[in-house]
Amino acid sequence: MNQRELFLQHVGQTSAAPLALEIARARGCSLFDEKGKEYIDLIGGISVANTGHGHPAVIDAIKKQLDNYLHVMVYGEVVQSPQVRYAKLLADHLPETLNSVYFTNSGAEAVEGAMKLAKRYTGRTRIIAAKNSYHGSTQGALSVLGDEYWRNAFRPLLPGILHIDYNKYDWLDQIDTSTACVLLETIQAEGGILAPDKSWLQAVRQRCTETGALLILDEIQAGFGRTGKLWGFEHFDVVPDVLLLGKALGGGMPLGAFISDRRIMMSLTENPVLGHITTFGGHPVCCAAGYAALKVLLNEGLIQAVAQKEQIFRSLLHHPAIKEVRSFGLWMAVEFDSFETNKMVIDRLLEHNGTGVFTDWFLFAPACFRICPPLTITEEAIKKACTTIMHVLNQ
Repeated sequence: MNQRELFLQHVGQTSAAPLALEIARARGCSLFDEKGKEYIDLIGGISVANTGHGHPAVIDAIKKQLDNYLHVMVYGEVVQSPQVRYAKLLADHLPETLNSVYFTNSGAEAVEGAMKLAKRYTGRTRIIAAKNSYHGSTQGALSVLGDEYWRNAFRPLLPGILHIDYNKYDWLDQIDTSTACVLLETIQAEGGILAPDKSWLQAVRQRCTETGALLILDEIQAGFGRTGKLWGFEHFDVVPDVLLLGKALGGGMPLGAFISDRRIMMSLTENPVLGHITTFGGHPVCCAAGYAALKVLLNEGLIQAVAQKEQIFRSLLHHPAIKEVRSFGLWMAVEFDSFETNKMVIDRLLEHNGTGVFTDWFLFAPACFRICPPLTITEEAIKKACTTIMHVLNQ
């Protein structure tokens, strides 16, 4: 049996028709299959590979940490310098009230931890989340995910969840003294890159402050320069009580985090003790990789180049078949008339003679394909990808 057949037989499947693209190596903004064919990567692991595939600084940090130690002890019991250094670097580039970092294995686990934190700190149980939101696929994260199609098969889920309309004002009085937290994506990702009005997000922030509810902002996809600023919430002049990170946090390694003020985070230390624990969260190799990747973002001008690269994409993505292009930095949704059209385009971009283009669709916007490439993508690669897209659409 070949690798594809073994993949289909022995690796748990998430759909009946996976792309099953066999990747042999990846560098920069390119993927290469087992036959050597190149694909321009417009997915970036879904906002994971912000510093590109195989950045030398990240690889070097991983190798150095491998020589020191791997797993030592469950999270929080011993001082591990990669965790400490990375937590300090994150805190140095966040508002002063976001100073305590709890590392997890993934973004979904960060969501789980943050919901527990909100309940424990406030003594309340009610959680407000948005329709068309995506926060992960574990039981708690699924409970706040904003689409019944994805939730229904796994009920019963967590009680006390209210799903509201994103970027609407008519539900704000639902935030009251029974509300533990309001959990929102700063910019909705799987809805097809939907950004809120600045005044709306500020109104949510104000209402949370008035009622004592915690505002949790999910930047698992939006974070680490994707929007043109290090953090998405910087565009809206708000500061969350809890920030959720994942995806690019680990520089390509698995890592998530929820970040809050120490006085809030300390509520997980008693009644009960060990209020939230994890074996592998904040793995030292992952933290070393993430630290190196963040230093690359800060020092190599990648964030400052986002707006220009966004405009190159937007200037080239014009075709009668394209209904709309929505973007927020190097994060775009290219919309067609249907999922069927979109899927045909995605498949033919992979099959294109010469260099292919790798992209996918959004969970709640299936007529749109995703553009969230490594922030290291060159102008030449952007132009080449867009030329290929136009060629496929003309066909």
